[in-house]
Amino acid sequence: MEHVAAVQPKPKPQLQEEAPLPGLHHDPHWELAQRVVAGSNFARSPLLSKFLLFVVAETLEGRADEISEHQIGVQVFERPPDYRTLEDNIVRSYARQLRKRLAEHFAGEGAAELVRIDIPVGGYVPVFVPAGSSEREKDDTAGNGAQKHSLAQVTLMRPRGAEPAAARRTRWVPRLLAALLVVPYSAALVGITWYAATRAAAPHPPQEPARVLWTALFSGSANSYIVPSDAGFNLLEDLSRRPVPLAEYIAGNYEKLPLAGVDAHSSQDLRTQQLTPFVDLQIAAAFAHLYEDDPQRVFVRFPRDLRLDDLKNANAVIIGSVGSNPWAAMAESNANFRIVDRPGMSGAEIINLRPQPGEAPTYASHWNEPSHETFALIAFLPNLSGNGHLLVLEGLDVAGTQAAAEMLLHPSAIDPILKRATRPDGSLRNFEVLLRSTSIESNATGTQVIASRIY
Repeated sequence: MEHVAAVQPKPKPQLQEEAPLPGLHHDPHWELAQRVVAGSNFARSPLLSKFLLFVVAETLEGRADEISEHQIGVQVFERPPDYRTLEDNIVRSYARQLRKRLAEHFAGEGAAELVRIDIPVGGYVPVFVPAGSSEREKDDTAGNGAQKHSLAQVTLMRPRGAEPAAARRTRWVPRLLAALLVVPYSAALVGITWYAATRAAAPHPPQEPARVLWTALFSGSANSYIVPSDAGFNLLEDLSRRPVPLAEYIAGNYEKLPLAGVDAHSSQDLRTQQLTPFVDLQIAAAFAHLYEDDPQRVFVRFPRDLRLDDLKNANAVIIGSVGSNPWAAMAESNANFRIVDRPGMSGAEIINLRPQPGEAPTYASHWNEPSHETFALIAFLPNLSGNGHLLVLEGLDVAGTQAAAEMLLHPSAIDPILKRATRPDGSLRNFEVLLRSTSIESNATGTQVIASRIY
């Protein structure tokens, strides 16, 4: 249960426009923080500046162990003392932005600084590290007692109360995974997932050539939606042996599907609860690690809550095939590769509308075997109005969808395709990729590209 402090908040630290706190006037770390917030990355963000100066001042004054999400919400964002952090994620959202701005500052204007400021994920306590050190180096050093010299260096630069990031991660990861395994995919679970995503890894500059893809999807002024699949809907189709097209899904007609042999309570759960595969949650969380992700414009939206108007001027990542995420059908009119259900919902196959030499007209998997060959698609296509993009990740089974996501998040195998799809001006052509993978108990391995199209 969330702890809400009952005591009155302490006076706020003085910020840059006011006189420095006693004892900080000549502190080199405080002067460094002042230079950071005076830079162009913070000039137009008074709240980010206030956030940074507050946590730095608290740390340098020896109160690092008192820094918490709730305290920052009260002191920096002027939330009431009894506000609930689970219902108001303003601190988490700004913390992600703060980490990005710090990374950008020390990669640009602050590149000549001998020491930089980091705020490791999993907490809000700043650490001061020598320029050139990476978060991974700090974590590895903190976890290896044999490297005494390096550990001493990092410890000297880390203010009192700043716990190594690796130690903090080990505390919340098992509890989070346990929660995801037992809690239905509801609005609360979306919040838990996004909370995990924002804390699971520090922002890092993307690698080429995948950067152009993530920039197209997550940068700019348009909103972007990450839409996981609807596992309850998929079960309704399977049990009724009847596919439901997108128009009927939007109208809610899946609620009327006959479910012979299913008790009333289970039937009601399938028709009303928001359930999604754990793989989809992992994919959504992975996208939140991307450098381009902007929490102010990127949203997780359950497919039953999405509307056509949402996607007319927005980008979207659609996870799952039409059998579990009917919104994948939006890309079919422009696609060469399509996943279609077999009669009676007895399986699915990928149709290749215009096979090229060496390609098959159809691809199917033996999904009911523990280890089997499976197939998946990655499609980057226009949105409804043609002013944005859709990224569709879909497989013939869960392992296929997992394979598609992993191929994009570790894109060395499709780097040649992304390079060919990138125009001279840096924009990205539409493309499709057909993948073959091996599913071992619903886990993908050995994924390969077997066909592609660039438009």
